[in-house]
Amino acid sequence: MAGRKRHTPEEIIRKLRKADELAARDTDVDEIARQLGISTATLYNWRKQYGGMKADDAKRLKELDAENKRLKRLLAEAELEKDALREIAKGKLVSPAAKRRAVTMLQLRLGCSQRFACLVVGQHRSTQRKPPAQATPADPDSGVREWLRDWAKSHPRKGYRRAWAALRAEGMVINRKKVHRLWREEGLRVPQRRRRKRTGTTTAPISEASAPNDVWAIDFQFDTTADGRTFKIASMVDEHTRESLLNIVDRSITADDLIVALTAVIARRGTAPTVLRCDNGPELISRALNNFCEGRIGIDYIPPGSPWRNGYIESFNNRLRDECLNLNVFRSILEARVVISDWKQTYNHSHRHSALNYLTPIEYAATCQPHTKAA
Repeated sequence: MAGRKRHTPEEIIRKLRKADELAARDTDVDEIARQLGISTATLYNWRKQYGGMKADDAKRLKELDAENKRLKRLLAEAELEKDALREIAKGKLVSPAAKRRAVTMLQLRLGCSQRFACLVVGQHRSTQRKPPAQATPADPDSGVREWLRDWAKSHPRKGYRRAWAALRAEGMVINRKKVHRLWREEGLRVPQRRRRKRTGTTTAPISEASAPNDVWAIDFQFDTTADGRTFKIASMVDEHTRESLLNIVDRSITADDLIVALTAVIARRGTAPTVLRCDNGPELISRALNNFCEGRIGIDYIPPGSPWRNGYIESFNNRLRDECLNLNVFRSILEARVVISDWKQTYNHSHRHSALNYLTPIEYAATCQPHTKAA
């Protein structure tokens, strides 16, 4: 008889998160335990030891979820009205679909007849009455539309270009403009977050990585667990292949911790970088790190207050914040380690970069020739 399986804390955290998802769908506790491959008593013991939602919390979460859906629906309706008004005011009624929306809005808002609304908008009445292809059972693009909706749910902060690249990777031959049209028709556009424009002029040329392991960029960012305590995240990317190389998540990260992790990365890749690009943080300007890098790794410190000089890692940190940290609530530092580590693994194997011809970092790294450093 096979022995009992002992779960690691990381596996327990993942299964508890899966249990929360099943509980939110009103799944019975016994069924949740069965799907997780454990007993009901084990599930209760895990929740008691590692934390979890109480019945009142689950009920409140369900109420908040219903309220959130209602508010989203109201917001979508309000945005649709604003779009129609804006299109009519600016005269940008180009497509039949836009004209169809404008006609419907005029009928509802002003109570005018369909004949009059079509005359004002310039829409033929037969076009207005004929349902669009996506609203009919014979829609030839129904499969692609369903795929795009499912993909957008799994990747809420990615746009149509990467959806098109994922379709192409699965073997589907489809035009990018068609994906863009279907993406817009399904209302899957990702809201753009406006950033302030930076001022200042670069006074020195920025070194570029021409091969793997030329330049590794490193930086830190912070987040908090559910109890309000801060934790620190250390990330590092290869500027040429865009691979995520480092994963340290802890309440505090010292220069010695960083050196141990860098040593492990160098051993795993079989070579040290030519340049380590970083800012002027206390861990990075420490004597310990400088002694570690002396004679074999150059350190490129960016000027204070110039994060754009370290653009690759800043872009990676922004994506980590947008697609992982902002979408999760961490109940413990252990859960944060597990979730962030899993996200970085998924990033390396699934995120398709437009600058890499829509290859993932791992796929692109496999196409690179081994880089030999000059003596």
